[in-house]
Amino acid sequence: MRALSTRTLYTAAAVSLSAILLTGCGTADNNAATATTSAVSQPDQPSADGKGFYAPVNGLRLYYEVHGSGRPLILVHGGLSTVDSTFGALLPELAETRKVIAVELQGHGHTADIDRPLRYQSMADDVAGLIGHLNLGKADVLGYSLGGGVALQLAARNPDLVNKLIVTSAPYRSDGWLPETRAGMAAMNPEAMLDTPIHAVYAQSAPNPSDWPALVTKTRQLLSEDYDWTTDLAAIQAPALLVTAESDALSRAHAEEMVTRLTGAGNGASTLAVVPGTTHYDIMYRADLLLPLFEPFLGTASS
Repeated sequence: MRALSTRTLYTAAAVSLSAILLTGCGTADNNAATATTSAVSQPDQPSADGKGFYAPVNGLRLYYEVHGSGRPLILVHGGLSTVDSTFGALLPELAETRKVIAVELQGHGHTADIDRPLRYQSMADDVAGLIGHLNLGKADVLGYSLGGGVALQLAARNPDLVNKLIVTSAPYRSDGWLPETRAGMAAMNPEAMLDTPIHAVYAQSAPNPSDWPALVTKTRQLLSEDYDWTTDLAAIQAPALLVTAESDALSRAHAEEMVTRLTGAGNGASTLAVVPGTTHYDIMYRADLLLPLFEPFLGTASS
């Protein structure tokens, strides 16, 4: 099969995921422990491709990349995705003015899976563990879709670690997703998705490509669960910027309600930005529209 360019492959993966979640692909088959890290006694092992490193966090070899310098900004990717496929269009410019730490979650990208379910709370604890492992102190956090849910849980569970919070295209209750989106999530089938660009992106970096069925199954189970984080929102202290696409996979009313609840929690000014001409599946490629929102909110390295 003719090789696709990296950017073309990532764009195709976004389109493929859109089709899967909107139409389904086959048939559907709490508190996490406090984050722990191993003491830093030697430098983290670099990845074989030289792009990042592995940190020992909560039983994982958690993959992360570091770009730029300045105040830390943590990037948390979407489900069945990677650093590059979610943030490739944004990362170079974000790294011009700050230290960007981009993580790949349990079972995603370079990070191998372990014997535990995927949970927003446990993945948030993994990111908290990485912040401690790298001695970052307090960091800004940007999460998209599934990664947006992880970012919300990180800010709620560890308010002392999050300075500013950007949540893109993610709800705080499961019923915030549109019904057709939830139906597509519940229908994700690993075998039916093998011949898709999403799987091709996964296979490029996964240490154990044969774990694909486990990743899709665990992701489907996570996204099919009911949850309500109304109480958790009250624990978030960081100012928040919520970003949704004009045609998103969650309802506009839900996003507006989340802003109201965050502002009512007294965490400072929380705002909602709707990005015109975008969908849930292509919004992260629109650096021309997102950077003018992100950069004023995040401010300069000294702000």
